[in-house]
Amino acid sequence: MKMSYKHAWNLVDSMNRHAATPLVSTSKGGKGGGGACLTEAGELAVKKFADLLVRLDTFLAQETSQLQILQP
Repeated sequence: MKMSYKHAWNLVDSMNRHAATPLVSTSKGGKGGGGACLTEAGELAVKKFADLLVRLDTFLAQETSQLQILQP
């Protein structure tokens, strides 16, 4: 993604702080290593975002076809 590890974690922290409930659950590193996973709210947010992209693509296609009608 061409971003630093620190920047990525700052974005995750920012999303968690701005959401009603955390979107990502994290566990600290150590002997077994740390990790992160989506919470239920995070999974729902990803689904809703994907649905939004589909609706946006549909809208843009419709609007683009309307503009093409206006061209000579």
